[in-house]
Amino acid sequence: MTGTILITGTTSGFGQATARLFVKNGWKVIGTGRRAERLKTLKEELGDLFHGLAFDIMDEAATKAAQESLPAEFREIDVLVNNAGLALGTASAPQTELSDWKTMIETNITGLVTITDQLLPKLIERKGMIVNLSSIAANWPYPGGNVYSGTKAFVRQFSLGLRSDLHGKGVRVTSIEPGLCESEFTMVRTGGNQEAYDALYGGANAIQPEDIANTIYWITTQPPHLNFNSLEVMPVSQSWAGWQIAK
Repeated sequence: MTGTILITGTTSGFGQATARLFVKNGWKVIGTGRRAERLKTLKEELGDLFHGLAFDIMDEAATKAAQESLPAEFREIDVLVNNAGLALGTASAPQTELSDWKTMIETNITGLVTITDQLLPKLIERKGMIVNLSSIAANWPYPGGNVYSGTKAFVRQFSLGLRSDLHGKGVRVTSIEPGLCESEFTMVRTGGNQEAYDALYGGANAIQPEDIANTIYWITTQPPHLNFNSLEVMPVSQSWAGWQIAK
């Protein structure tokens, strides 16, 4: 089984690993991201099966224009992977910046629903698939999660809502909800704090981007009569925190 897959946020982490895996297995991959130079490098690595689209997922007009610029051989999209997203900061709500909250909402929610809306007619026509990258933060709150957790809860619920609305149309929708993952994501969240990154991941044997890429590939290549509504994935080293008690 092969086809054409559009993956948002392919300049690092999950998206980049997923692009590599799908090209390796003969798929045509459209990779999006803000960093054009990284997309160019990925194109040089992956060859003619990869097509990069450089735009900011928060810009609705740019998102639409990028899709309209696709060459004919990449227009028949079978799978959308909504991977682009970010977290900014780890402070509790009273210490956070409103601008950071708004950026997370615009990226993780508004950008995701915008590109989904734009591609939905094509995905319905082709009886395609939508894979949304949520997080265990959608299900399990933690100090400092605040708006990031809220955005990922939206992604999970939006995925289930899409499943309901697309009933009978043959479109599959999955929410993947990873736990502790080692990637550039945490460097962005901590403002490039290498010490915090090392403290979090040192000895943790965390999920790697390739693990999530393999999960996406497995889900995508299952028989079309099967749908995985949601899939929560943790490293063995991670489990649930205890309740907080103030005294």
